[in-house]
Amino acid sequence: MSPTSDSSPPPGTNPGPELQNLREQIEEIDRALLSQLKQRMQLVERVAQAKIHSAYPFRDQQREEVVLQRVRGLAVELGLDAHGVERIYRRLMEMSISHQQAHVRSLDSVPLRVAYQGVEGSYSHLTAQRRYAGRKGGVLLSGFATVHAAVNALRSGQADATVLPIENSTAGSINETYDELAEGGLCINAEEFSWVEHCLVGLPGATLEGLRLILSHPQALAQCDAFLRTLPWAERKAEFDTAGSAHKVREAGDPSLAAIASASAAKLFGLAVLQKNIQMQSGNATRFVEIAIEAAPCPPDVPCKTSLLMFLDHSAGALGEVLTEIGRRGIQLVKLESRPIQTDAWKYRFYLDLEAHADSAAMVSALDAIRRIASEVRILGTYPKATEARSLSSDPRPAPAGADSSD
Repeated sequence: MSPTSDSSPPPGTNPGPELQNLREQIEEIDRALLSQLKQRMQLVERVAQAKIHSAYPFRDQQREEVVLQRVRGLAVELGLDAHGVERIYRRLMEMSISHQQAHVRSLDSVPLRVAYQGVEGSYSHLTAQRRYAGRKGGVLLSGFATVHAAVNALRSGQADATVLPIENSTAGSINETYDELAEGGLCINAEEFSWVEHCLVGLPGATLEGLRLILSHPQALAQCDAFLRTLPWAERKAEFDTAGSAHKVREAGDPSLAAIASASAAKLFGLAVLQKNIQMQSGNATRFVEIAIEAAPCPPDVPCKTSLLMFLDHSAGALGEVLTEIGRRGIQLVKLESRPIQTDAWKYRFYLDLEAHADSAAMVSALDAIRRIASEVRILGTYPKATEARSLSSDPRPAPAGADSSD
């Protein structure tokens, strides 16, 4: 090659004064852009407070489209790539909404409205109570009969977040939660692991020999199957909730009726614990997730998970290709779940939990590769990884200051 060639110099060589000067000018512009971005986020916080005072929704799709239309027009006037600028602004809007949510959660005067499935004393209620105890501004906990109803409270604006069980170490996945995530418009912002200690509870004076019917949530019945087989004379009946089952036993006043629930529920409803720790595994834990409409920012420097929802074409080896692309980049796959697509018989959607941040270089590269294989990929959320399961108090604790845990 001729010594007069204008090719780039080898890495590590002096770029020359002209190139260095241009790079310094770009750095100055970047610094100014970031300074403007900081000011924009400060204004976003004020917007969030104004929305709170006027009960205005955080997301205004019509307003966003007006902004994007204006930005596209300005980009054309300035000779910029309108599509590229639009992509940047869509990401900026997502960042602004997340910043608003984080700002609201940090306020001392605004209670967080949290929905959960079940009634007071249920494992979902106890997990939510433990998670938000002591939160500045308090928390309003509201129980709903089903997972679907709790999610509807979120979608309708009645709740800011909902805490739902998603899998159990003994009985496996809670399909209702996975199916709600598939409907779209939801994201996972956190996870919690709770030790689940099931008790057989009944009226004071009731005996195991006198039982004829045992009520509980289907998952609890499955987790206690080995114990229940030692009581062949007692039938099982599935109910919507463990604590709700305990309440039914109290209301019925029938000593032949019992429920599988927590010790907290037993105490709450004035029942006796007939047998403790009746689950099949002593290390029986349930994973709960906090679900919201908007994503909360996840720090890049903490151990985290990213949850994905993926649709694959019905072709041989497609799932294997996806897993290969993930493994090739050193990303740990910790959960793979398949659920049937109700509108398309014998076809499935897949849920993946990966130990990586969605914005990490490895994950960005993996997502690019997966999107070339899958027909659709959704990021359900990036959130801090829960390192261990925690016990739920055996006594129902009062809700944090400013909270209302009534149903």
